[in-house]
Amino acid sequence: MTTELTAEAIAAPAPRRIDQEQVASLYRQLLTALGENPDRDGLKDTPRRVARWWAEFLEHDPGRTDTTFLHETLHAGGDELVIVSGIVVHSLCEHHLQNMELTVTAGYRPRGRVLGLSKIARIARAHGHRLQLQERLMNGIAEDLLKVSGSPDVAVAVTGSHACMSARGVRAVGAMTTTISVHGDFAPGGTLADLFLDLAAKGATR
Repeated sequence: MTTELTAEAIAAPAPRRIDQEQVASLYRQLLTALGENPDRDGLKDTPRRVARWWAEFLEHDPGRTDTTFLHETLHAGGDELVIVSGIVVHSLCEHHLQNMELTVTAGYRPRGRVLGLSKIARIARAHGHRLQLQERLMNGIAEDLLKVSGSPDVAVAVTGSHACMSARGVRAVGAMTTTISVHGDFAPGGTLADLFLDLAAKGATR
């Protein structure tokens, strides 16, 4: 049985407001610099569409990410793990503004309270809606889970494909990058290390 518990909200960056008119103007300039005519059919509405997409991406509101519940069985001496895998997050690499498709596996050992399952996905996607690095996104998710769960035992694995590798430069189509952040009993040598790594590997191949 669970009982809702009031928790302090995770400190989130203030929502940014995108100047869509200016962004659209800049994209018109970019199209012109690329030798295109931004007023031709097919392109005349593109700057506005792209500006609207940037606003949707960067003004994303993840909703509440801090809802936790008292867990009575844990107080009675139970021992449980919560691991969510297969969370797909789309973000943009800040180096080349290219797409990253990331699959997140995140887990923690509850210490008297549990986090609403949807909140783990909300936390992951909140970190995706900004210009990112895979390592920073992973560490941000881990830091939020450590804070909101109140548990020292937290692990996050992220496996992703990067268009900056597959569509440019080395053009390594199919290359995958995996990063892992582990804390407490999930760290190397901890009692949960091997279990989490096995689950993360399975989650990344779904």
